[in-house]
Amino acid sequence: MDSCESEVTFDFFPYFRIYKDGHIERLVGSNMVPPSPDPHTGVLSKDVIVSTETGVSARIFLPNVNTSDQPHRKLPLLVYFHGGAFCIGSAFSSAYHHYVSSLVAEANVIAVSVDYRLAPEHLLPTAHLDCLAALKWVASHSKGEGPEAWLNDHSDFDRVFLAGDSAGANLVHYVAMRVGESEVDGLKNLLGIALIHPYFEGREPVAPGTSDEEKKSKVSKFWAYLCPSTSGCDDPLINPAAGPSMSSLGCTRVAVWVAEKDSVRKEGVFYYEWLKKSGWGGVVEISEEQGEEHVFHLVKPDSEKAMAMMKRLSSFLNQKLEHNNSLL
Repeated sequence: MDSCESEVTFDFFPYFRIYKDGHIERLVGSNMVPPSPDPHTGVLSKDVIVSTETGVSARIFLPNVNTSDQPHRKLPLLVYFHGGAFCIGSAFSSAYHHYVSSLVAEANVIAVSVDYRLAPEHLLPTAHLDCLAALKWVASHSKGEGPEAWLNDHSDFDRVFLAGDSAGANLVHYVAMRVGESEVDGLKNLLGIALIHPYFEGREPVAPGTSDEEKKSKVSKFWAYLCPSTSGCDDPLINPAAGPSMSSLGCTRVAVWVAEKDSVRKEGVFYYEWLKKSGWGGVVEISEEQGEEHVFHLVKPDSEKAMAMMKRLSSFLNQKLEHNNSLL
């Protein structure tokens, strides 16, 4: 074997390694599955190209609706961003395909699971920009004139939600801030966003009291590698409290999920507390699963706690908005 092929120049276990010859070895998250009808729930799925220029794509999930009786029934619309530290994972992986499909069946919503481009081939903020572009593409269907019939016929654009786990929750926050700054034509506001085990880092004020210097050093090195243009741990892309006021967050309601044994638990709790005192006018809630670790619901999807968590998320996605914009 050529020494260039075997020599590792960057090793960030458990995500990826980069070798001297330039090739990248991803260590997890490569088990892809095609779109297919779910024989148990009747959920349909198909893949679409969001942008021919960038190659960003998505998987759309449609629940088992009786299109003969209700050909144009409108359902809540969920846009989902997968996790994976911005460098692994896919909307097309078996874990995310089955999770989003199960959520669609449970909540009776239509979902668009975005397959954004990954670092380090596409350094940050590429993932953030891809997810914003994907929401703009989704919003282009708001008048029933977009390229995808499922979105035109079945999406209720008064009930749009964003959700994501880990790095995907980070992306949710970024995109929701852009919505609040009126950057998404056809979408004035989101009804809600769900941040599951959100991946944020930074110095104070995120995670006040963090004493694990080794962890902070490792995170800083990793973050600087993925986002070479970063200003460091006070970059709003990784530390929301260092960015523009969260009072402009473009949604009505926020749900945050944390897990007791998660290494980024404190950042999720701080996000909740920071948002509450930011002057933002919506409703924020937080849930914590005792004894569980980061994204346990993907690792143990059939566990009692994971199923209970999905039911709570389903309830969150089925909120309705009165004409006076107050939540029921």
